[in-house]
Amino acid sequence: MSAPAPGALPADGVVALLKERGLGPFTGVPCSFLGPVISCLEQDHPQDYVICANEGEAVAIAAGARLAGRTPVVILQNSGLGNAVNPLTSLCHTLRLPVLLLVTWRGRPGQPDEPQHELMGAITPEMLTSMGIRNEVLPGSLPELAERLDAALAHMAGTRLPFAFVVPKGAIAPHPAAAPAGADPRADLMLRADAIGQVVEAMDPATLLVATTGKTARELERDFDRPENLYVVGSMGCASSVALGVALHTPDRPVAVLDGDGAALMRLEAMAAIGRETRTGLAHILLDNEAYESTGGQPTASAGVDFCAVAAASGYRATHDVTDAEQLRAAVRRAQAEGGAQLIRVRIRPGSDPGLGRPALRPPQSAARFMEVLAS
Repeated sequence: MSAPAPGALPADGVVALLKERGLGPFTGVPCSFLGPVISCLEQDHPQDYVICANEGEAVAIAAGARLAGRTPVVILQNSGLGNAVNPLTSLCHTLRLPVLLLVTWRGRPGQPDEPQHELMGAITPEMLTSMGIRNEVLPGSLPELAERLDAALAHMAGTRLPFAFVVPKGAIAPHPAAAPAGADPRADLMLRADAIGQVVEAMDPATLLVATTGKTARELERDFDRPENLYVVGSMGCASSVALGVALHTPDRPVAVLDGDGAALMRLEAMAAIGRETRTGLAHILLDNEAYESTGGQPTASAGVDFCAVAAASGYRATHDVTDAEQLRAAVRRAQAEGGAQLIRVRIRPGSDPGLGRPALRPPQSAARFMEVLAS
């Protein structure tokens, strides 16, 4: 068992306690606060960890596992509680299917965090309680955790309702990374920041450009800030739908969205709406590094997804699958020249500037500036 940082639980110790009590499988969407636990599961118990694209999906899979006789664990960031409300309240509660939740506490009152976590951080325990989910802050020692796990399991057995441990920042110690399995086949691909630069160079200068949350928005602002950019901070997966809403009501302006693979998978239904609305000229640029890079580089499921086939089946006018700068510039120019919804899947490699800062513009300022452009 690895030695934890002072005041933090070892990830392998946490996983061991859970498995000793018969808990599993584990499913969910990554958060950096629980990244070490996910790393431990991926390395030591890959058969027990199911990668999900959406927190609601994770709860539903866990409900199915419960029906099959297992005692599943759902891992999620508290910002994803919104996605999980429906299956927690109308599936797990209605069918009385208890699952154990490990919910991180981004935006905990009194602890500085990003603006998108402020509201959810303030209401996380209250929100769980309002859904009838008993919750406690994750204990700070393994003996305490063992005791509270037993109490949680007793509660779940007695009420047939979920139970949640709320996980603060720093509660879990870092877990050693696995040794690389060999040469990365993505090594010759562009970095995301380079791909963003190629898009900006190739697109019409009047383009209204919407950027998804995480490092995509941060790199766009750092390198190519302009009033026509909108940085969608938080609300993972919603940037493409925001861009569609803009495109539907600004028919005389080119509109593009910088999306990510994890974000696109979280809200895959957005592609159906984009494809159906044939009157827009939305360029949907999907930067795919096969990873949740902002939360520690855990893999998404994108390697097995043919986004271009999904887009084509959804009614997009055209699709492009590109791997280098020249192909990307050509695809952007063609998409904007031809019009109609077009998907450009850009295969990139993981990686970013370690010194990459947070957006300088506060989210309300970004939105207000963008709205001024639309009104002019």
